[in-house]
Amino acid sequence: MVVIGAGMVGAATAAALAASGRRVCVVDRTGPLGGTTAAGEGNILVSDKLPGPELTLALRSIALWREFAAEHGPAAEFEPKGGIVVAHDEQQLAALRDLGSRQAAAGVTVQPLDAGALRQAEPRLSADLAGGALYPQDAQVQPMRAALAYLALARRRGAVVVAGADAIALETTPGLVSALVTSRGRIATAVVVNACGPWSADVARRLGSALPVRPRRGRILVTEPLPVVIRHKVYEADYVSAVASDSAGLQCSAVVEGTASGTVLIGSTRDAAGFSVRPDPAALAEMARRATALFPFLAAVRAIRAYTGFRPASPDHLPIIGADPAIPGLFHATGHEGAGIGLAPATAELITALITGAEPLVDPAPFDPGRFAGHDPPGATFPQVSAWRAEPS
Repeated sequence: MVVIGAGMVGAATAAALAASGRRVCVVDRTGPLGGTTAAGEGNILVSDKLPGPELTLALRSIALWREFAAEHGPAAEFEPKGGIVVAHDEQQLAALRDLGSRQAAAGVTVQPLDAGALRQAEPRLSADLAGGALYPQDAQVQPMRAALAYLALARRRGAVVVAGADAIALETTPGLVSALVTSRGRIATAVVVNACGPWSADVARRLGSALPVRPRRGRILVTEPLPVVIRHKVYEADYVSAVASDSAGLQCSAVVEGTASGTVLIGSTRDAAGFSVRPDPAALAEMARRATALFPFLAAVRAIRAYTGFRPASPDHLPIIGADPAIPGLFHATGHEGAGIGLAPATAELITALITGAEPLVDPAPFDPGRFAGHDPPGATFPQVSAWRAEPS
């Protein structure tokens, strides 16, 4: 079986398929960590999920991440530190409590925090906040190290990883996949998994299919290393609505968290601008302004770099996991937007069950790629896709 994409979702999928006894080859146009995984924060969240299929998938994934961390936690820098969502006023706080009660009914652990309890949990927060909610299940990994840990596990189970191999086309016999043609040669296989994140639509098109996945750009600011001063992942309540929004314009909500290395990561923005990495000082300034409004001490801290990444967004904000509706043997594991790191283990488990015929532990129907049959291909939104392709070796 061939997995296209060596990011977090592809790496976890390769490990799960190899654990089922299949022979697995992972191909990537550059190599591990050449795409979206390297530009992420490593969030493993239930706090930002509305009750429904994605939250169910997230809860399963949290359980799998904790199983993985029991053996590989240090390698992935797994931190079960919890998340805190903050409200600026009583109206936001009431909405946050309503969401928390609905999430709790779906199996999420939520602890409401009044203004005093909020600053007890995070002493450096602004005194102007009305309150918040603590989500103990939220966690964080270093995404690059986590993906490499999953790839190492896949290799130990017999998988092969090939870098610099650009997917070009599928070969098929009547009704079935027979091989994947890459820039480094032909790989005989009956199963191909497209785990190419925001580039999944372009890959699907080359393989004879269509997926309505588009890039949703994001930025992160990184500070100089500090002592441990921020204990949780902390973000504004309007971040949840930004995640669910269909707007193509720039949206910004403060997301602030420390890392094991001492740096503080500051996000986040969302906009639709293709694959442009053009710097936007105004967006970075707004991120910094909102972060210092939450944590005033950050005003005296230096930002040492910023980077841009692309989230794979689907039209209905749900992942796309399952069999291609037109090409037997082709599967997709994409469309997670900003939740790919957190949802990777459960995605891998689900796609493996669908491929091998095992009983899925999560209902696959809401994630079925067939729900988009008949959508127009999004080719016009990928003006810079040629920059993604590897040169033939």
